[in-house]
Amino acid sequence: MKTKAHRRPAWSAASFRVLPASLAALVAFASASRAADQFLRLPVEEYRDKMKGGWIGQIAGVSWGAPTEFKWRDQIIPEDKMPQWKPSMINDAFGQDDLYVEMTFLRSLEEYGIDVSIRQAGIDFANSGYPLWCANDAGRKNLRHGIAPPDSSHPKFNKCPNDIDYQIEADFSGLIAPGLPQAAIDLGEKFGRLMNYGDGMYAGQYVGAMYAAAFFESDPVKIAETALQAIPAQSQYAEMVRDMIAWFRADPNDWQATWQKCQAKYRLNKEYQKASNGGIDCKINGAYVLMGLLYGRRDLDNTILISCRSGMDSDCNPSSSAGVLFTTLGFSKLPARFNTGLDEKRIFSHTAYNFPLLLDACEKLARQFLVRYGGKVERDANGEETFVIPVKQPKPSALELSWAPGPIANSLFTAAEKAKITAVDGKDLAKAVEKVLPGWKVAQCGPDMDPGLRTEWEGRKNVLCTHPLDRNTGCVLSKTVAVPSGKKTTLRLVVGHDPQGDFDLIVRADGQQLLRKAVNKDTCTTGHWLAQEIDLSKFAGKSVKVELVNQPSAWLCEAAYWAEIAVTSE
Repeated sequence: MKTKAHRRPAWSAASFRVLPASLAALVAFASASRAADQFLRLPVEEYRDKMKGGWIGQIAGVSWGAPTEFKWRDQIIPEDKMPQWKPSMINDAFGQDDLYVEMTFLRSLEEYGIDVSIRQAGIDFANSGYPLWCANDAGRKNLRHGIAPPDSSHPKFNKCPNDIDYQIEADFSGLIAPGLPQAAIDLGEKFGRLMNYGDGMYAGQYVGAMYAAAFFESDPVKIAETALQAIPAQSQYAEMVRDMIAWFRADPNDWQATWQKCQAKYRLNKEYQKASNGGIDCKINGAYVLMGLLYGRRDLDNTILISCRSGMDSDCNPSSSAGVLFTTLGFSKLPARFNTGLDEKRIFSHTAYNFPLLLDACEKLARQFLVRYGGKVERDANGEETFVIPVKQPKPSALELSWAPGPIANSLFTAAEKAKITAVDGKDLAKAVEKVLPGWKVAQCGPDMDPGLRTEWEGRKNVLCTHPLDRNTGCVLSKTVAVPSGKKTTLRLVVGHDPQGDFDLIVRADGQQLLRKAVNKDTCTTGHWLAQEIDLSKFAGKSVKVELVNQPSAWLCEAAYWAEIAVTSE
């Protein structure tokens, strides 16, 4: 087998002319072609089918891996601890941040055009209402505090610039740029810059470039090699990719031996932990994406299982590896266990998209990016459309090191831009509570998960989000209620939990605990909502203080979503 040094770059303009939809065919054709203008050709119907497959891959990977997320750190998940795939699990991803965050970026492109400024992208991200962690959380807080991009991700202001965040959100950038790795690079400079720097941004550009290649190549090794051309060769992330390819070629049958090599170099060696936030680092999680993609050998289940069993961010990693692999196949070629049963009417949390609307948005944007990067759409005599995509060598972003960053840009939002950012950390919840729950008061509400008013959440209008103050202290809603004599008085409430978490609902009246109940997927019979009634008749003739407590349980996505609280007497 030829070494990498002897391979002609897959994106090299000297390699292709007018080409079929296969990079393997392109390489074979290279010796016969030296024309100045070379193109890839992709029927629009095939593009849409593969793009649809890519989204389903993300959905399947994150849904399958979700029960294991960060439960195994620095260890391989035992085979018998892995959940079994059930086709019904395809509908478990609508509340996953692995999906809805990147849809925020798609929405910015839709609303403001493909030339949307990085500052407007930052404003849109600042106004997002979903919970965030790590680099995403740090970047959004910077934006809300007036630090405009690119400084919102600079290590001076963001202490976790190499985290996984943009890596798990960049899938969209390749799905709307088939055969256009430069578009994935440029989109990373716009959206990845909001929260990541250096390797953290390159990680997303690399993932986007893998998707761009997956429309024309089926061999995971070639996809991994091709995408390398989209990031700086001197970066540690590129070094990790080269290691993974070399380790796979040296021992293509033992992924667990390669896992041990990853552990030794990218977890235990301090040279590769600089500017790292432990298990959230993009390099080790990116290695696990490639672990599944390479060692899975194009088997759909094994690709997901290997990426997941590698541990750490074990839902996001299989989401990316499956997304790339499923793109190579297309939705129509997926087995029924993956391509049936999706609720296409359901809206992804915190977005304007159901599945058909998502696909339409991607196709619309892909057409625009195609033209922007020198391509066109041809229509044959039967009205069938084909993307004609120019083959160009990508130009990676400049090399930057998160542990030795360059100077800041001194980028601050103007007063007019600040006025557009309506979501602010640490805001007073009193107005939101009064609007949704008149007469109630809130205390001990923590800042996580952006508490406040949700104009719409999980099918309900005007919902109040609260969050515990800390791991031991619940957020309390309270109101003094006059309980009349001679009538049955009932407290009725409807409260929801975050799709990724749960909490304990505690109800007290006059200091007495009347209820303690877990609010989770097992107790909520309608979506993520629990409807509960509590009899207050024992307090007849008294005015009592009623307290509703959003009590933390496992300290993971512990928000409560209050849709209704009412006291009735009859």
